[in-house]
Amino acid sequence: MKITGFNRVTVYALIVAFSIALPASAQRKKKSSDDTQASGIKLREAEFYFTEGEKFYILEDYAKALLYYQRTLEITPDNATVHYKVADVLAHSNKQDDLLKASLSIENALKLERKNKYFYLLAANIYNSMTSYEKAAATYETMLKEVKGTEEYLFELATVYQYAGKKDEAIKTYNRAEAALGINEVSSIQKLRLYLEQGKRKEGLAEGEKLIQAFPGDERYAMGFAEALSQQGMRNEGIALLEKYVAENADAGPANMLLAGLYRDAGQESKARPLLLKLFDDPSIEVGSKLIILGSYSNELNQARAKGQKDPEKEAFALELFQKLQASNASDPNVHIIGGDLYLSTGKSRESQAEYLKAIESGDVNFEVWENLLYLETQMAKYDDVIAHAEKALELFPNQAVIYYFNGFAHLQKRNYDEAIFGFEQARKLSSKNPKLAGDANAMLGDAYNAMKMYDKSNQAYEQALAIDPNNSNVLNNYSYFLALRKSDLEKAEKMSALLIKNNPDNPAYLDTYAWVLYSRQKYKEARKIIERAIVTGNANATHFEHYGDILFQLGDVTGAVQQWEKARGLNANSEILNKKIANRKIYE
Repeated sequence: MKITGFNRVTVYALIVAFSIALPASAQRKKKSSDDTQASGIKLREAEFYFTEGEKFYILEDYAKALLYYQRTLEITPDNATVHYKVADVLAHSNKQDDLLKASLSIENALKLERKNKYFYLLAANIYNSMTSYEKAAATYETMLKEVKGTEEYLFELATVYQYAGKKDEAIKTYNRAEAALGINEVSSIQKLRLYLEQGKRKEGLAEGEKLIQAFPGDERYAMGFAEALSQQGMRNEGIALLEKYVAENADAGPANMLLAGLYRDAGQESKARPLLLKLFDDPSIEVGSKLIILGSYSNELNQARAKGQKDPEKEAFALELFQKLQASNASDPNVHIIGGDLYLSTGKSRESQAEYLKAIESGDVNFEVWENLLYLETQMAKYDDVIAHAEKALELFPNQAVIYYFNGFAHLQKRNYDEAIFGFEQARKLSSKNPKLAGDANAMLGDAYNAMKMYDKSNQAYEQALAIDPNNSNVLNNYSYFLALRKSDLEKAEKMSALLIKNNPDNPAYLDTYAWVLYSRQKYKEARKIIERAIVTGNANATHFEHYGDILFQLGDVTGAVQQWEKARGLNANSEILNKKIANRKIYE
């Protein structure tokens, strides 16, 4: 626990304290001249060591500081200030042995000087670090008796009692603080929580009421009381308290905003919404509070969407609130950011993109905004926008792997393979601490290198992706399919595609890949069974029907093959090879 109000003593003040605290033998009136001269030399030597210790202490070189303080103690073992400084240095360590030594040093300091509050504060801090809460509490109690004007540390004492699990002692100490310093927020809120933890609801509520009555015009106390009640499972009591307060203080904007939030937490949307509409029209309510409310709506809608659920009424209300906020804060980038988030959570991609772009144009935005924008534009297949915005984002965030990934992905879709490879290679290099992204980058590199007919590099990239995730469906599919097309390592391709459909038994694209690998291995009967599973899913495309026809042709069913090729042509009328197959009733590999 950090000590509140602790100030580092200046070098000059400590040197003065050091000088004043000379051992009694150095202050005797009758000494021989030799003794006096020797004593003076020793004193100057001690002062030198102490000053050097202070210098290294300020430089935070605590090892050297400790060495000089210890040399000082060898000369002046009864100097309380030096014992204090030794304890202070040792207290910077987290090692229990050092903390134990620190406690012994500060105890020596307190034996020599009992009126210095900083000695007590350091002692209490050390004991707290050692979890010796009883000693810490005893130290505070002694300080309160010995040093006048230290009543402000009653709060620290009460906290120590709480750490020690002595709730009754903590309450008594907060009462002492009130008696000395008057009714205050810290004492009342802490007592409220302690009473409620003990099941003493009546006493807890009385504490909150007492605070509000003592400061009837202070909105913070009403809000603090209501929040404390809510955190302790007494949300309805908190709501009732705020309802009473806002009824008597109609212009209490923050309290009304908290009340609306509590209504929402309690599932009382019918009460929250009219209040929120009024508050969002109030320019005196800070924008930050409104953003928090909109953020909560965005999160709820996003979670519902992830579960396949929709709440059109809630969506419409949240967007109405946003439009009110936007109308009054059109230049605030944070408003546009929350707008982008909100539209994204409601599936309004174009509007979301527009808001993120406004946020970027309005001022500096964080990396997440750029990431959301690039994700959104990728989902919308706006690859030119992805490339342009990724390049701008990289000027601001040159070490973000995901930006390079989006850039590479967009270039890959546009068949700019050199640029795609560069983006994915950079993403891979920068994602050493993100295995998922590294795997995705390797997967895309496999596709890009394959398109460039750089097959060895393509295989290496796929292998690295599978080393990260052996069940990566996209890699298993593409890797095995490309091997089949190249008639290369077909046994490996079959193993991968078999694992693929084991993990995804009803995916028509993956079933087609497995069927084509089997076809490439001339396992035509097995290939037919698999391709027919793809067809019966009802989601077959032109490629599936064409492959089905090829398999039937190899099995000697030419008429059946032509029928399937014709189905494929119906879905892909521009295929010249397909037209030749049908016209000549034969395969063209």
